[in-house]
Amino acid sequence: MARFIRWYGSGPLHLLVLIASFALTGYAMVRLFTGRPLEVAIWFAGAAILHDLLLLPLYSLADLSALSVLRHRAAGRPTAPWINHLRVPAFLSGVLLLVWFPLVFRLAAPYPGDTALSYDVYLGRWLAITGVLFAGSAVALALRLRRLRRAGPPAGSRPATEGGTTP
Repeated sequence: MARFIRWYGSGPLHLLVLIASFALTGYAMVRLFTGRPLEVAIWFAGAAILHDLLLLPLYSLADLSALSVLRHRAAGRPTAPWINHLRVPAFLSGVLLLVWFPLVFRLAAPYPGDTALSYDVYLGRWLAITGVLFAGSAVALALRLRRLRRAGPPAGSRPATEGGTTP
């Protein structure tokens, strides 16, 4: 087993999951390309270009802006890696918008009766879900900060006394 791990770099379960994911991806690609291969290829190319040239710089800029604006904190307060409490709900909200944008922005003209819902409900529901995601994340961060405050500062982070030694 050690020889296999040294040769492959991970355990056999990892290799099995990797092979299964490639098989599932291959099956999905075969199913997608049997219907309309040109449209699927154009969609994949467009999605890659849209992501790499437009979306990646936009959400990188938003992430850097959030880090620079919100990095300042009061001295003596406990810290927690808070940025992920912004990243996760923003990512989930973005994925929901990406999947449902034709209905959210009322662009789904070919599919008016598939959901049996009016177009008026989707924007409000997406905004409500986004609000719940950010509120849940804020509650999780507040609980995390409360737990850190109760635990006190880490062992090696006490301020130095006048003599230059730690108590």
